[in-house]
Amino acid sequence: MAKYLDAKCKICRREGKKMFLKGEKCYTAKCPIIKRKYPPGLHGPKGYPKLSTYGIQLREKQKLKRTYGILEKQLKIYYRKALRMAGNTEENLLKLLERRIDNVVYKAGFSSSINQARQIVNHRHLVVNGRPVNIPSYLVRPNEEIALKMNSSLREKIKTEIAKAKERGRIRPEWFFVDEEKLTIKILRKPEAEDLPKDFDMRAIIEFYSR
Repeated sequence: MAKYLDAKCKICRREGKKMFLKGEKCYTAKCPIIKRKYPPGLHGPKGYPKLSTYGIQLREKQKLKRTYGILEKQLKIYYRKALRMAGNTEENLLKLLERRIDNVVYKAGFSSSINQARQIVNHRHLVVNGRPVNIPSYLVRPNEEIALKMNSSLREKIKTEIAKAKERGRIRPEWFFVDEEKLTIKILRKPEAEDLPKDFDMRAIIEFYSR
């Protein structure tokens, strides 16, 4: 499958926001967005340009896509699915993205970045209700349990990541429960409006796709 191959630090600089795509590096003084608070490219040092309505919508859409580590085609599929669901399309879209298993693994503290979480899933280190899952886009459901395989080589590394996440004050969503000893994630319910991140202008994103 296609994936983004350019430098991930450029993404944060383009969006003008630290998105923690490089894991450990993002928590140090080496993070490029700290040293170069301007967009990448030849004209970057001039600063962030004033954006048109379309430009604002585009940047919000790009920020959402890159935060969850997905491609344009995937985001369009989620948007169409959100449209067909009952209720608020803006919330529906975020709820679908939040339920991706790679996002759950990341927010549970098992990894320092969404890309690292995706790799854990891809390499078959996880089982859901006892069966292997290696599809990062798998949507978790209530009463499912995500567990690290007993013979996984990542057990100690993940325990270290959980400890670091606590030190950094990363807050876990309340719609799932993490057993730090057994290294399991129990899905208690689907995410509700109060569980969704407030970092995106979802109206601008819906308007972008509604053009």
